[in-house]
Amino acid sequence: MTISFGSRLVGPDQPPFIIAELSGNHNQDLQRGLAIVDAMAAAGAHAIKLQTYTADTMTLPGAYRIDDPASLWYGRELHELYQEAHTPWEWHQPLFERARQHGMLAFSSPFDETAVDFLETLDVPAYKIASFENTDWPLLRRVAATDKPVIMSTGASTLAEVAEAVQVLREAGCRELVLLKCTSTYPATPLNTNLRTLPHFQQLFPDTLVGLSDHTMGIGASVAAVALGACVIEKHVTLRRADGGVDSAFSLEPEEVAQLVTETERAWQALGQVQYGVQRAEEKSRLYKRSLYVAQDIAAGEVFTKDNLRVVRPGDGLPPRYFDQILGKPARQALQAGTPLTWEAL
Repeated sequence: MTISFGSRLVGPDQPPFIIAELSGNHNQDLQRGLAIVDAMAAAGAHAIKLQTYTADTMTLPGAYRIDDPASLWYGRELHELYQEAHTPWEWHQPLFERARQHGMLAFSSPFDETAVDFLETLDVPAYKIASFENTDWPLLRRVAATDKPVIMSTGASTLAEVAEAVQVLREAGCRELVLLKCTSTYPATPLNTNLRTLPHFQQLFPDTLVGLSDHTMGIGASVAAVALGACVIEKHVTLRRADGGVDSAFSLEPEEVAQLVTETERAWQALGQVQYGVQRAEEKSRLYKRSLYVAQDIAAGEVFTKDNLRVVRPGDGLPPRYFDQILGKPARQALQAGTPLTWEAL
């Protein structure tokens, strides 16, 4: 199965599709946002993704304060946090245009139906459904009605919720769907990433592609995900984590994104196919297989022993499996040390 995201093909037969998630790391500075797009393009990311919402479309003032001491946003009031993190809607067009100038795809995660209506005016090539929105059936139906590819994260979701969301999307017209394994902790850890879910996901939903929305530090989990079948990798990005920002702690810097692009493609290339036997590229290397060589000068009629016959490199002599069979047999002719043993010498 292959899906077209604009001009880019995504699927098992294509290199991994790397999405750079800008999120709120623009720090409410459009020029910084544009600089991140430039840096991600230079690093080789294939797409930039925004999040389209306002604080008022997400929650109500005073509705909730984060009280988990382990949270990156401990003590923050939710409406205030979203006000800081949101990408102003008037920034979308310049950010998208900058990405397109670099040959990158640009799209977004809408968080309500009005965001979909807005993104349609910008002719986005695809939509991303965030983990916490995958039970919003009206939003799923509105996105599916655009007839564009959909990428859906599955963090903090039961399998039943994922299956229901897939059914809602399909029934509403979604034909091209990617499911992302995701752990909705910020950051996630390798221990709670559970990448073995990926091939199982593919078995459960064979008419979808699978990928990883990776909130872990570094790129190791993403590289491993590709080895397990991930066609899409999404990572939060920033210029420098030291600059701060709502998601900066678990975001990749440009040099790390470049490594991510390179190493995930290497992992994909290395998958290859089931292969046994000697590959064409290995044919010259067969010279370095071991074989039977004369280790001491031998007179005609002298018998072969463990002293005058050795198993060594290169592979120009008889295969080592004949060693025991040849011991005790006489040499037909005189042989010099360093001579590969052949049947004619027996």
